[in-house]
Amino acid sequence: MSPRRRLAWFLLLLSPALFGVNMLAARYATFVPPNALALGRWLLVALLLLPFVWPRLRTNASALGREWPDILLFGALGMWICGAFVYIGAHTSTALNIGLIYAASPILVVLLGRAIDKEPLSAGRVAGILLCLTGVAMVFTRGRVENLLDVQFGAGDLWIAAGSASWGLYSVLLRHRPSRFDPLTRLCLFSLAGSLILLPFTVGEAILWGPPDLADMRVWLAWLVIALVPGIGAYAAYAFCVVELGPSRTSLAMYLGPPYVAVMAWAALGERPQWYHLLGIALVLPGLFLATRPTRPRPA
Repeated sequence: MSPRRRLAWFLLLLSPALFGVNMLAARYATFVPPNALALGRWLLVALLLLPFVWPRLRTNASALGREWPDILLFGALGMWICGAFVYIGAHTSTALNIGLIYAASPILVVLLGRAIDKEPLSAGRVAGILLCLTGVAMVFTRGRVENLLDVQFGAGDLWIAAGSASWGLYSVLLRHRPSRFDPLTRLCLFSLAGSLILLPFTVGEAILWGPPDLADMRVWLAWLVIALVPGIGAYAAYAFCVVELGPSRTSLAMYLGPPYVAVMAWAALGERPQWYHLLGIALVLPGLFLATRPTRPRPA
């Protein structure tokens, strides 16, 4: 196995934890309006990356003229919809609903991969997906699957569902849109595009409900954390894994998110994991193995 592929497998296991930080921060930073929270995150990401990617932008400046529609598309999918929509939905959606909705995102990626790339959907992959879904359901229903019958979807869940679907589309298109730019430079460009798209929504939000309190250091801390960890860290790792391992395999690692969040909540908030967290992990890990292992070609 090449060093790049070994790194990709390591990042595959790490990226769900990086994304999980965004979930914790979103629940903490309810004092920041959702569009402003997303705008501050991605504008800061762009500004932090720009000095490092500027030489590559200058070298490939001509490619910007050809790739700007894709840059705007990914900025809308990955930074506006996956950013602000999730922050909006988190204000009214329950943790159980959010977990269940996001659990469907990798399935969408696998189905799109099947439709676009003709990726085989083997019995082992199907079994792996079912195991992962069962593990996630155990975590979010606290081991009582009958709680699923009590789920009621409201307006917040629709925002989350839109973000989840957008993430699936982002993951698949990322591999199908060739670029002259490396993943880090593309992330900077996507962040700039997403910030431009978010700007009018943030202004409208400020007019209707008031702007964030820029004198509050918690606002700046929230922006900094979600820019560095789930912004630069998670997106760069995810993009690298998509290129090296493919979108279907990479997206399925997001099933590790609930167990990771449970552990982080224990460390940060003192919430001890329960037996159903351990059961969820025990189901998710073998499910990932089944769902992500390469499919052997059929003999001729």
